[in-house]
Amino acid sequence: MGKRDKKPEAPAPAGPFNNPFASLGLKREELPSGPPPAPVKAEEPKGPARAVVRMERKGRGGKEVTVVEQLGLPEAEREKWLKALKGALGCGGAVEGDTLVLQGDQRERLPSLLEARGVRRVTVG
Repeated sequence: MGKRDKKPEAPAPAGPFNNPFASLGLKREELPSGPPPAPVKAEEPKGPARAVVRMERKGRGGKEVTVVEQLGLPEAEREKWLKALKGALGCGGAVEGDTLVLQGDQRERLPSLLEARGVRRVTVG
């Protein structure tokens, strides 16, 4: 026999394959039922209670920026919110202390985005 000659194949098993878990399927009715499902609570908005949106020019070389204040978010959340707002508005921005600073005058478009993120009261000044 050469290297390329095939060896005769073993005959296929006559019956079905051995399933070690077949006997467990019969005992399924004996299992206790799981814990009851948790009650569904009404979703409350997860955003802050209020936000103040205003436009500034002073101290920025005459450039217009929109400032979002009084959100009361932790630092990590402020970064996430800023990234989402920048993407939705198509502008740049930065976090300065407790405020979000967005480039350009965004006072008309920003309130609807903030309300969609769960802010209950948006004050535009």
